[in-house]
Amino acid sequence: MPARRLALERAPDEALCRAFLDGEETAFEVLVTRHRSLVFSLVRRYATRPEDAADLTQAAFLRALEASRRVFARWIPRGPTPFRAWLVRIALNLAKNHARNTRRWRPVLVEAPDDAAQEAPGESAQEGLERSEQARRVREEVLLLPRRQREVLTLRVDGGLAFKDIAETLGITENNAKVQFHLAVKRLKARVAEPEEKQ
Repeated sequence: MPARRLALERAPDEALCRAFLDGEETAFEVLVTRHRSLVFSLVRRYATRPEDAADLTQAAFLRALEASRRVFARWIPRGPTPFRAWLVRIALNLAKNHARNTRRWRPVLVEAPDDAAQEAPGESAQEGLERSEQARRVREEVLLLPRRQREVLTLRVDGGLAFKDIAETLGITENNAKVQFHLAVKRLKARVAEPEEKQ
């Protein structure tokens, strides 16, 4: 059994989808383990509390599991299985609904990720404080981005998706995804640098 698990962990997503469809329950567990941090990073942008992000992550995988057999059966005959993009779309929809229902997009007390408070190796306390402050300002400015720019930025930075996958996930063109990302980055650079210039 450990050897089979190891083989599954090395398999690409498409092979895991096939294995799950063929009755290999462990294959879906491997998909969850592989993509858990990606989903958490995406939904974290929409929730001010880590507990909410954890709940949204779990809900995304439960929803994916419920639909998996039907969806995988449709994918397999057609060729490559877009599991990651499909999962991201589920997570993003849940997160947006959560944000809308609880009004999470208001710029209020955004907590730092757990690792932001830790000092980097060789970093002085002053440098660590400056880095934490910079990260806090970036997070606050992300909350103020227009919705489409915020979505594209989140999928590109937190999700690590290619623009083609972002376009497919959001139902826009690849060129539009690139433009929205460029505008978001440009706006963030200007807004985060602005307070420093005024000091």
